[in-house]
Amino acid sequence: MRTGRQSARGVALIMVLWILVLLTLTVGVYSVLARTETLQSRFLFDVTEARYAAEAGLHRAVFEMRNPDYETRWVPDGRSYYMEFGNAVVEMQVTDESGRIDLNRTPAEIMAELFIQRGVEEETAWQLSDAIEDWRDPDDLPRLYGAEIDEYEAAGYPYGPANQEFQSVDELQQVIGVSFELFQRLEGFLTVHGRGGQVNPAFAPAEVLATMPDMDLESARLFVDERHQSHPADMAALMLPNGQLVNLQGGGGVFSIRSRATLDNGAWTQIEATVRVGTDTRGRPFRIVRWRENIED
Repeated sequence: MRTGRQSARGVALIMVLWILVLLTLTVGVYSVLARTETLQSRFLFDVTEARYAAEAGLHRAVFEMRNPDYETRWVPDGRSYYMEFGNAVVEMQVTDESGRIDLNRTPAEIMAELFIQRGVEEETAWQLSDAIEDWRDPDDLPRLYGAEIDEYEAAGYPYGPANQEFQSVDELQQVIGVSFELFQRLEGFLTVHGRGGQVNPAFAPAEVLATMPDMDLESARLFVDERHQSHPADMAALMLPNGQLVNLQGGGGVFSIRSRATLDNGAWTQIEATVRVGTDTRGRPFRIVRWRENIED
């Protein structure tokens, strides 16, 4: 009789132990889920906070570009400016689009030089530059190394050249021979908002300056470093290595702005926008013509 009672108690004890194990596992799972949801919520909150801080940086940059005083106005040559906004540190870089190579106006030889500088073979560089001109000109006559509808069809493309000006830099990816990897290496130096075929050296990055006559990439980078360290009031005294004087009191009305907000815990958001400054018919101080988020170099 005692043996039966002991067996029953043993079975009951084992059942209790199993129930405790199951309860422990259940509580553990819910604890992990609750912690995961808390971390996800915290992450979303931090990213949202960083995004609004980055947008604040964008508006601050536009405000500075509308400053009529060249003595205190930010210089739109890609240098970094910083501000604190809430719990974030915001880095802002502004580049005047007149300092970039205009896809719709730049001669083929300058385009070819940019391609060569970015690692493209010389023959391929000329093929690409002629293909760009054939894309934007209105006729169907291919240039020496270019491509019109027949060349596109022979290469298996389901379309031909637009035979009109580029509407955006992204459209370059549709040109025959331009891979996505090559486009990524080029897009930061190109624009469709330039002021003609001449690059404004006051705001151009080193890679664009290196396409100019009597300029190389090393001397261009040294000049850009000197330019970034100079006060706006002294800019008129700067001279390119090829002897050309530089005056920063010019430029256009279209700017590329990169605003990156970083919180104390490392969460960040980066906005890249191309904006046209100037009040429009609706009274808006600027208009966004291109927008990207969280695109790393």
